[in-house]
Amino acid sequence: MPDDTPRGRGFRWPAEWEPHEATWLAWPHKEDSWPGKLDRIPPVFVEMVRALVVGEIVRILVRSGEEADAVGARLADAGVDRGRIDLVEIPTDDAWIRDHGPVFLTGPEGALGAVDWEYNAWGGKYPPWESDARVGRAVAECTGAERFAPGMVLEGGSIDGDGEGTILTTESCLLHPNRNPERGRDDIERQLSAFLGAEKVLWLGDGIVGDDTDGHVDDLTRFVAPGVVVTVVEEDPSDANFEPLAENRRRLETMTDARGRRLEVRVLPMPRPLREGGDRLPASYANFYIGNAAVLVPTFDDPADEVALGVLSACFPERRVVGIAARDLVWGLGAFHCLTQQQPSRVRAA
Repeated sequence: MPDDTPRGRGFRWPAEWEPHEATWLAWPHKEDSWPGKLDRIPPVFVEMVRALVVGEIVRILVRSGEEADAVGARLADAGVDRGRIDLVEIPTDDAWIRDHGPVFLTGPEGALGAVDWEYNAWGGKYPPWESDARVGRAVAECTGAERFAPGMVLEGGSIDGDGEGTILTTESCLLHPNRNPERGRDDIERQLSAFLGAEKVLWLGDGIVGDDTDGHVDDLTRFVAPGVVVTVVEEDPSDANFEPLAENRRRLETMTDARGRRLEVRVLPMPRPLREGGDRLPASYANFYIGNAAVLVPTFDDPADEVALGVLSACFPERRVVGIAARDLVWGLGAFHCLTQQQPSRVRAA
């Protein structure tokens, strides 16, 4: 019987550093995501777009023609090149397109695929999410991508890939009963293999304090090249993040990828604890986004900012590493990787 899965048909999930046709965003509008600070968030998006359009098209979801006009005017007033911006009318509940949008694949002869995972707002935490749950299908339709529907709950921030068959994830998220209680580790790995081409899944443990996603890997550990990861480490033994991050590092240092390479593990610092209203926020330098020309890195007005920027500059010497102030942004419990989704070029680079 022929294998009709994306993997069986020759589709693959490119690494984030491979060439993009575009980056997708969803314009922020939900007051409950940034209570009392929503007005401070659009300027951050403007800076994200300004850095990204240097190297690629930026496609932004808006809820209406009126919102499209307002967003377009804001970007024009800020001097952002409008020639590389597409405003796409697709309703959303929130801005975290990494988690509710599709994961793009490339296939034979320039085909584009879109894996439309089920979405339940991180285990049913933040209703309503009905519009967000329809974003994957809508984006697939407007790009002409072939849509694949695994029938499994998964957010894009819970996985990271090297483009060569290795996928990083966490036990705390993918095995959490609020996502797919009927699926065990082996079943989840089979799904990642069938729909994303995983040849080897590397499992980390727990996420960082304050992360409402139950431990997304994009706040912990990221591939920066085949066989190379960066991982966040807490130096203060009294900090609640110290032991979970040390355990993740220990695991990484024993791991090999799908090609049999032992992982090279590079270290990112953690910023000092950042709190709002008594709650600790999930501030992490690992929540960076790799664009064609720029790497967007959250900064927190912290001494560790320069260290993190230096580490990532060494990882991406051909790209401009752009630090963007994210203290207000992380009040929404996410940063730049959570807010972006790459659409890969249909032609694989030589």
